[in-house]
Amino acid sequence: MHPGPSAPRGPRSGLAAVSDALLAMSRRLEVRDVLRTIVASARELLDAEYAALGVPDDHGGFAQFVVDGISEEQWRAIGPLPRQHGILASMLHQDAPERLADVREDPRFEGWPAAHPDMSDFLGLPIRDGEETLGALFLANKRGPRGFTDEDEELLSLLAQHAAIALTNARLYERSRELTIAEERSRLAHELHDAVSQKLFSLRLTAQAAAALVDRDPARAKEELQQVAGLAAEAADELRAAVTELRPAALDEDGLIATLRNQVRVLDRAHTAHVTFACDGVRALPAAQEEAVLRVTQEALHNALRHSGGDRIDVTLTRGGAGGAVLRVTDDGAGFSPPTVRRAGRHLGLVSMRDRAAGVGGRLTVHSEPGKGTTIELEVSGG
Repeated sequence: MHPGPSAPRGPRSGLAAVSDALLAMSRRLEVRDVLRTIVASARELLDAEYAALGVPDDHGGFAQFVVDGISEEQWRAIGPLPRQHGILASMLHQDAPERLADVREDPRFEGWPAAHPDMSDFLGLPIRDGEETLGALFLANKRGPRGFTDEDEELLSLLAQHAAIALTNARLYERSRELTIAEERSRLAHELHDAVSQKLFSLRLTAQAAAALVDRDPARAKEELQQVAGLAAEAADELRAAVTELRPAALDEDGLIATLRNQVRVLDRAHTAHVTFACDGVRALPAAQEEAVLRVTQEALHNALRHSGGDRIDVTLTRGGAGGAVLRVTDDGAGFSPPTVRRAGRHLGLVSMRDRAAGVGGRLTVHSEPGKGTTIELEVSGG
């Protein structure tokens, strides 16, 4: 549900406008970005007041429904996503465009919520890839006295064909990303196993030997326990090295900003709390700093989602001094008081976050008050 701006935009005519719209769709790699681009392009090219695109789910509803021409406030007031019924359903089960002079007079029209804007003339068609219906595209309230025309139908059909290609490519890209993540997890498991399994096996045998010697040879048992401590330290060092050397694949492929945006999007879908991401003017950082920012963000988000009880978590990345960046992860949850910061620090992983910050010459600060939420801030200076 991502409504676009409600301010009207004038039409663009000619091949240049169509070319710009098709190029914009082809450049997007994320499904949600493709959906938004399709809707905005259709509304602008056909000079309509409203546009929407619904992607069906398998349960009689829509997995995604993107609108353009309706403000955020209007969209929230309208309420839940529509179901697949009436004219919306017909668009998902036919090949040809549907053009109506007044949608309200069609026998399939079943009304709309009280906050829904009034619509009259209507043009819609499915977006199909072979036999599969990827979605349905709707336009309403053509600006001007004539309503939607035959030329509008032709243009929307062309747009839908390219939209199908863009959506298919975006789906393939996301599936490829999922496979990459799965491969990275598998590699991480093997790295960690090879790094510490032998040390842990030796540690267990040495501990067993020490336990057997406690009563009959305390001095020898003490030596064995000292060896246990040494082995444990070595195992911890190797584990830490294995983890820190594994730079996330997404950082190398997509960069920090796209990786953060994708991870926030996934968490926003998976949790009841609303998770947002905003970025302003941040350039690429050195690899070590980008990884530190990513890891601190992940830890802070995990803490906020698991412990804060907040309804909203905002992640912002802004430009800092000397070409650096400032990360803030803010929640509106329970917060905690200064006397408990040390205790909370251990519980919430603040120690590891500060270590990551210090490791790249950054500074981590924590702002929190009971009932007023928490902000984790990381500043890195660039390089």
